[in-house]
Amino acid sequence: MALDAETRDQLIDTVRRFVTERLRPLEAQVSETDAMPDDVVAEMKELGLFGLSIPAEYGGLDLSMEEECLVAVELGRTSPAFRSAFGTNVGIGSQGLVMFGTDEQKAKYLPGIASGDIITSFALTEPEAGSDSASVQTRATKDGDVYVLNGSKRYITNANKAHLFTVMARTDPNKPGGGGVSAFLVPRDLPGLSVGKPEKKMGQQGAHICDVTFDNVRVPVENRLGAEGEGFKVAMQVLDRGRLHISAVCVGVAERLITDCVAYASERKQFGQAISQFQLVQGMIADCKTEALAAKALTMETARKRDAGQGVTMEAAAAKYFASEMVGRVADKAVQIFGGAGYVADYGIERFYRDVRIFRIYEGTSQIQQVVIARETLKRGG
Repeated sequence: MALDAETRDQLIDTVRRFVTERLRPLEAQVSETDAMPDDVVAEMKELGLFGLSIPAEYGGLDLSMEEECLVAVELGRTSPAFRSAFGTNVGIGSQGLVMFGTDEQKAKYLPGIASGDIITSFALTEPEAGSDSASVQTRATKDGDVYVLNGSKRYITNANKAHLFTVMARTDPNKPGGGGVSAFLVPRDLPGLSVGKPEKKMGQQGAHICDVTFDNVRVPVENRLGAEGEGFKVAMQVLDRGRLHISAVCVGVAERLITDCVAYASERKQFGQAISQFQLVQGMIADCKTEALAAKALTMETARKRDAGQGVTMEAAAAKYFASEMVGRVADKAVQIFGGAGYVADYGIERFYRDVRIFRIYEGTSQIQQVVIARETLKRGG
């Protein structure tokens, strides 16, 4: 359900001011402490950021894909770790429930997800199942009115804070690939579920990933999401939406970096003039701006197609592939434009350089996006 233009503009303006006034001043602190301030998370809840994509009947803002992308661009203008605090609630941690959940499941969990009282995680990746996501080995064995889960998941975003996991587990060990996988809603407090300590990462300090282990976790049958064997379908549809959200965040980060580069290049003087007057610097700025505009156009066009009910698997993969690669190039040029200042921590450019690297890996690596794009293009005949 799309917002009216005035309400949409008010929301975007509110998010923009929140990013500028509250989040940007805290970027260095969050990076240094690897922790998100509780008062900031509370403000995110008040603004409705945890419920951007949740239907209005459950207390969410029920944004269209286009609106969500516009908000995500604004959120990209600060450290990506801030968005990660509620990102799973908006995307991969909730959308399986929104798309495939029963009325009872939705009524039980979505209001808490929308308010931020329930933090969600998406547990697909395993030690031996990353890009090959259909090869999950976590087992869900039927035992009367429960499924018994055994296995482990790796690099699960927000796992240390999550109250509810969407877990992909193999219900039919005799059926290879995605056809034998089912999806489950697994509450954190079920006996046998344990979460490892947060990993030390290259970037995005303040956002955490952990291992999750299932040791004879008994999950009620009514917690299965969709039909048995539909888990891979759930995962792929969730990722279509998530890839567009990430694409928009990449655009926002690129726009932030370009703005910082222009400001720095206009002030920094060499050979008696601002370095912004040198054509080789201008060329880097021009490249960055052109690629950011192209990524934004592709992302927003695909979002509108999805809102119109069109299948966008190929287009979403193309947007995520181009936007995530684009922001990596922009971050690299930003370091170059800042020179020595870009390599030290004070200016924050080196932090963004590290932060954006993960965009080419999670929610489908660039190489997986290439596979999807090629497969869908061949299927369509061009």
